Amino acid sequence: MKFIPYGHQAIDSADIQEVVSTLQSEFLTQGPKVSLFEKMIAMYCESQHAVAVCNATAALHLACLALGVGKGCWVWTSPISFVASANCALYCGAQVDFVDICSITYNMDVNKLSEKLKLAEINNCLPKVVIPVHFAGHACDMKKIKELADQYHFKIIEDASHAIGGKYLGKPIGNCNYSDITVFSFHPVKIITTGEGGVCTTNSPELSEKIKMLRTHGITRDPKQMAAKDEGDWYYEQIHLGYNYRITDIQCALGISQLKKVDVFVKRRADLVERYNEILKTLPLIKPTELEYATSSHHLYVIRLDREKTRKTRRKIFDELRSAGIGVNVHYIPIYKQPYYKKIKIFSEFPVSEFYYETAITLPLYPELNEINFISKKLHEALECREVVG
Repeated sequence: MKFIPYGHQAIDSADIQEVVSTLQSEFLTQGPKVSLFEKMIAMYCESQHAVAVCNATAALHLACLALGVGKGCWVWTSPISFVASANCALYCGAQVDFVDICSITYNMDVNKLSEKLKLAEINNCLPKVVIPVHFAGHACDMKKIKELADQYHFKIIEDASHAIGGKYLGKPIGNCNYSDITVFSFHPVKIITTGEGGVCTTNSPELSEKIKMLRTHGITRDPKQMAAKDEGDWYYEQIHLGYNYRITDIQCALGISQLKKVDVFVKRRADLVERYNEILKTLPLIKPTELEYATSSHHLYVIRLDREKTRKTRRKIFDELRSAGIGVNVHYIPIYKQPYYKKIKIFSEFPVSEFYYETAITLPLYPELNEINFISKKLHEALECREVVG
């Protein structure tokens, strides 16, 4: 029985040839493909700078460090995300808290963020950084979040791991018009892939340079930043405690080829979402909603069960679909439910996140998906509903 994954890379001969050409070149890492990929990302996102790294978790960590996150700081993010969105703050010694989600977009609820900030100001525990997550590729309402940032003096990192190719107010996500740094992921299930990989975009030359230095051990060869006199071409100085978060030319070669097709991939995903919406319209489900200010990249297609109209549990439906070879998943277990987070803090209640988690199932979605009719048939069977083929 063929297994249909929830996400999958789309690799063609052009991608392969780009990688092969790099393998046959002089540089496999720290070469020209890295800087070219960064320039192409910055141009595509309409940002001033882009810094590519080994994965999006590293990008989030470096973004926090560049913004001065450390011991005694608070970082707030969404509970409905992968754990990396919160872990990046813990790596820096900071404390983490969450803001409940909007029941429509599953993004951070701006009204709840505003309420939480008012209380935090009274209690003298305002966040240093807020990390809104563009869940499934749908942008958060960044203009409103930026207005709150200006009022309460926090920095913003957009976790756009799901969202390259998406737009907010008609502009590419990643332009950083309403944030300090934006982070993308290039894992194989994402919109484009470098195998593993991530990038930070920013409009600040200072943040860009800081991230570049931190990704390579905190080392510089710039005489202007050295404490001692330059002793020769071999000389370098470590001026920060950095990391080896570099990305290779091999990965960036794949990224260069993939980035040329990002709009095609996003269009294909949108077409598949439209097909899903049509063929599932009679089922007792809540389907994804796209608000007027956003154009989603459609990284995930998340349905939610209508518990009043569904006799079976989410687990039963999930298991039946998996047994049929459909790689459904759940995105995500709320971060605060993880045993590690339970040990370090007792968080407030997040009722919308709780309700979302209890009812969500992610259906397969990727450019080369051709089995939507089969998925629909099995979903109708699992829900014990008569199938109406659109």
